[in-house]
Amino acid sequence: MELNSTTIHDVIHPTAAFAQDRSALDPTSPTGNDTGPVPWPESQLNPKNRIDSLDPPPNPLWRIDGCAGTGTQYYALPLHAGDVPPMRFDVFFPQQSTQNPLLRQLLDLNAAFHTRDSTRLNRLGVTRHILRALQKWSLEGEGNAEFIAALYRTQPFGTRIILELGFSLESIKITVATTWHVEKQLVKPKVLVDSVGLPKEIIPESIDIFSLSIVQQLHDSVCLVRIHHEPEDGKKLWIFKALTSDTKFLVCELRNLLLMEPHPHVVSRPKYLVTKYCGFGGKTGVVGFIIPFYAAGSLRDTVPLLHIHGLLKSEMQIMWAKQLASAVLHIRERGKIYYPDLRLDNVVLTATGDLVMVDFEQRGVWCEFAAPEVNAIAYVHTLAVDQPEEERLDQEHEDRADMLVSNYERCMTSNQLRDDKSDAGNHEVKDNRLYGQFKTNEERPNRWVSLLDRLLPDWQVLGQDDKYTPLPHGYTSYNIPWLALDPVEQEAAEVYMLGRVLWCIFEGQCAPQHAAVWQSYRREPDYEFPEYRHTPPQIQDLIDGCTKGRRETLSKLVTRVGSKMILRRKGGAVDLNCTPLEVLDAARGWWRAEVEEAERFLTKREELKGRGEWNGNPYGRLSLREVVQRLDEYEKYVGVKEVGREVLADLLKRCK
Repeated sequence: MELNSTTIHDVIHPTAAFAQDRSALDPTSPTGNDTGPVPWPESQLNPKNRIDSLDPPPNPLWRIDGCAGTGTQYYALPLHAGDVPPMRFDVFFPQQSTQNPLLRQLLDLNAAFHTRDSTRLNRLGVTRHILRALQKWSLEGEGNAEFIAALYRTQPFGTRIILELGFSLESIKITVATTWHVEKQLVKPKVLVDSVGLPKEIIPESIDIFSLSIVQQLHDSVCLVRIHHEPEDGKKLWIFKALTSDTKFLVCELRNLLLMEPHPHVVSRPKYLVTKYCGFGGKTGVVGFIIPFYAAGSLRDTVPLLHIHGLLKSEMQIMWAKQLASAVLHIRERGKIYYPDLRLDNVVLTATGDLVMVDFEQRGVWCEFAAPEVNAIAYVHTLAVDQPEEERLDQEHEDRADMLVSNYERCMTSNQLRDDKSDAGNHEVKDNRLYGQFKTNEERPNRWVSLLDRLLPDWQVLGQDDKYTPLPHGYTSYNIPWLALDPVEQEAAEVYMLGRVLWCIFEGQCAPQHAAVWQSYRREPDYEFPEYRHTPPQIQDLIDGCTKGRRETLSKLVTRVGSKMILRRKGGAVDLNCTPLEVLDAARGWWRAEVEEAERFLTKREELKGRGEWNGNPYGRLSLREVVQRLDEYEKYVGVKEVGREVLADLLKRCK
């Protein structure tokens, strides 16, 4: 099974638990299992299906810095228009599922699905095809230097360049789509004081976005810029943070950073607010902010590279572990917020090798890093807002009045009837007893909505809009799973993530799972958490104490080899001959078990809370203070010498 947006949802999404077998998998796809003759309309011998060249354009007028949106959004920067501000005019094209299968194969779209960094991305056919199309647009069409320069001066932030893919450059259509939704979401600096409640004296100086020049787009929300009026213009580089969707999280991050008490291993307060005059509405809104640039990069790239070359020393590992644990503790105790996105991507290094935590949007982390109790609420939230089509009642069977059950229960009953008629029958009786009083489809409750209403009554208000709106009383963020947890539960969940990161540091890996389906790394992990090969026994005990209650992840059953999703069999061996439907069936089974366990856990939690018997740390994980203490004790026990800063700085330069 190749990676594309048609199938990926059914593998990595909780609603896969209730999905039917997909009949949309194309057996005639060049990447499928069919070995028969390829029909002439899909044959590469057909002239209309040939790409003239995928060589890089000579004297390129554009550059691709990265990719997002599962291979459909590309960070394209014009080289022929001089210095341009960081306006985020990305190139988009339709979802991969709408593309010709042969075109997907020729352009390496399946690899683009999970590739993010510019180095590997620029080796793919799709990147070169885009660059050649933009080159032609700039030389022969309206995309000349004057047009692009005017575009950057006049269009709203986040305007899109839409590219309709085709085999030949002549068949590719490029249009500029003026989009206003991002600028409509921007808040005025005054809102930070009046609505968010920040003291006026801590609000940074504002600078206009046109006083910045973009150097490189590093990630979807982060780019490298120069500031025109800086005395060291042309030398000093800064990070410009801005969001092109869900801008309410930018306001949340600003609040957290501006109120955070300084700490050596937590990113400093923003140097500037970056504003832009918005033609729609005539306001000047905050589009982002400026923070320091850490040229040594993130732990995600540095740790595995040092490990591969035998340069990851124990003194570095214990230093980083202690710095990280102290920073997380500071954020909780002094910052008085939770940190839900703890992974190596969000930990950067100074030039001398000290660790600094970044990214305070409080948006959350994917399930491979998150604690199982956080995942449980996240699954319920997903199911509450995104019911799959298969979950809806079949109108042809409405005459069965004795089966007035919820949409999900009807689906589950049908699944159980296949496997165990006795259990399904008992389930059906229970459903009639609980929901029999509802007479119409509209009156039947969605069980996930009902459960989430009890977990966090204001969840629908918190998630109703992408833009910042005044939060209900008592809330300072928008992360529904984390807001449903009490402070003790939040700390236990932070400790869980910290344990996963400590495993990565001491094992020399960039992530706790091998070959994540939705994202690949420059240096993929060799093996998965919780296998230990290099971690000292005392640190193993510490990590195990942090990650109590862990569950096996989907990667134990479904993994990625290159750009194909395949099954893992017993013992961890990969099955390269598995069929796409086998992969989907395995994913559905795993998700079904996860959702059932999530409901069981949350129901039990609700019952114990009602009786006043709930322990916010039910798995008995260590506290953050205990983690810091144990790391101190381990350092003294082994007598780790101090890290040589000059040596470490030199190593980091070599890593870059």
